[in-house]
Amino acid sequence: MRPSMPLSKATLAVAVGLGLTAAAFGAVPASAAPAPVAATASHTGYAGSSEEAKANQAFFDAVIRSVAEKRAAHPLAAAVTVVYDASGAPTFSAQIARSASIWNGAVSNVKLQSGSNADFTYREGNDSRGSYASTDGHGNGYVFLDYAQNQEYDSTRVTAHETGHVLGLPDHYEGPCSELMSGGGPGTSCTNPNPDANERAQVDQLWASGFAKALDKALSKSAAR
Repeated sequence: MRPSMPLSKATLAVAVGLGLTAAAFGAVPASAAPAPVAATASHTGYAGSSEEAKANQAFFDAVIRSVAEKRAAHPLAAAVTVVYDASGAPTFSAQIARSASIWNGAVSNVKLQSGSNADFTYREGNDSRGSYASTDGHGNGYVFLDYAQNQEYDSTRVTAHETGHVLGLPDHYEGPCSELMSGGGPGTSCTNPNPDANERAQVDQLWASGFAKALDKALSKSAAR
C-alpha cells in the first residue's frame, strides 16, 4: 500500500507502492526481503511492477494452499475459513480484528478467523518499504505492518488493504479512494477501509473457483500418499 503504506512480500523481495510521496501497501517476496530497518519519515511513491504482481500472487498461492491442505481432511465442510494469528502484531490488534470483520461482512465464500495452526500471521515493526504481505516460499505467509506508515495513513485502511492480498487481490494504486486496493495512491486523506463492489466480487470468485482447484490438488496429493 505504497505512500507510507508499504508492501506485500511474496517470493521476490519487491516493495509495493501505494501513493505519491509516502509509501504504499503491497507485497514482497520473503526470501528476497531484507531485514526490517528503521523507517524514514516518508517513502517514495511507487507505481507497481511485474515483480510486485508476482509477489502478490505468490503470497495468495501460499495462503490458499495452506487452507486447501487442511481442508482436504474435511472436504465437505460448509465454509472456507482462513485462520490468522495476530499475536505478532499486538499494537494493531484492534485494526486487525476490524479488518477481519470488514472482509467477513463483505464476502460470502471465505471467512477470516483468529486461531491456532494459522494459514498466515501478522507482524509489526519498522521497515522503510512500509507495510506488505509476504511468503518465504515454503508455505508460510505473513502480513507486516509498519509503524511509520500506520501513523501517516489510516491504520485500518492499511491493514484491510494488506488483508486484501491474503484474499487474492492485487494492488491498483491508480484507483480512487473508494477502491481499497488503491492503497496509498489517493493520499493520506483517504481513510476508506472497505472494499468496493468489484473487489468483493473478485474475492468471492477467487474463493469459489480458485479454491476448488487448490482443494482438488490437495486431495490428489493426500490420496497419493
